[in-house]
Amino acid sequence: MDIMNEIKKVDLDLSHYEQWQMWAVGGAGLLLLFLGYKIKKIAFFIVWFLLGYILTGYLMPIINGAVAEIANSDLWQNLLPIAGGLLLALMGFMVEKVCIGGAVFGLALMMTAQYFGTEIQTMAIGGVVGVVLAGFAVMMLKPATIIATSVAGGYALTLAILALAPDLDKEMLFWPMILGFSALGSFVQFLTTRHDS
Repeated sequence: MDIMNEIKKVDLDLSHYEQWQMWAVGGAGLLLLFLGYKIKKIAFFIVWFLLGYILTGYLMPIINGAVAEIANSDLWQNLLPIAGGLLLALMGFMVEKVCIGGAVFGLALMMTAQYFGTEIQTMAIGGVVGVVLAGFAVMMLKPATIIATSVAGGYALTLAILALAPDLDKEMLFWPMILGFSALGSFVQFLTTRHDS
């Protein structure tokens, strides 16, 4: 089995998630969007959980192809993304700089895969952009934490809204929604944390 061909076949449409899952993703997105810096330990846990959950969801077709028993079990289809999320979320309790750098890098890769596809050249460019952004994030920790949690919250909220409202034009609204939510969340967080160190 050629792994790269399987990765290229991954369906990035989130409509296969159940409605309660998208409500949970949207709720987590709202928390990150407006309270990310104030609850940064929890925020890092949520960001890493969302990264792990969504990335594991992207990999489920490959896992299903490799292990047929998993493909036929609703329990495994729900449990594996949660386990992937929890595995990465444990990283949320590690060193703050590693968390913020890794979260920014992971977000860059997820957004690249979601919007531009999973071809190797595209992912390599997304990886380079992610490394550069992660470097900036580590140098400017508080602003980077606010912006990263706002972007993560905006991304999660956008995915939830687009999955819960299938009539919306995903191609046209994806980036404007992420940018709009991220800007709003950053503004609110900078305003409410201006006296925090």
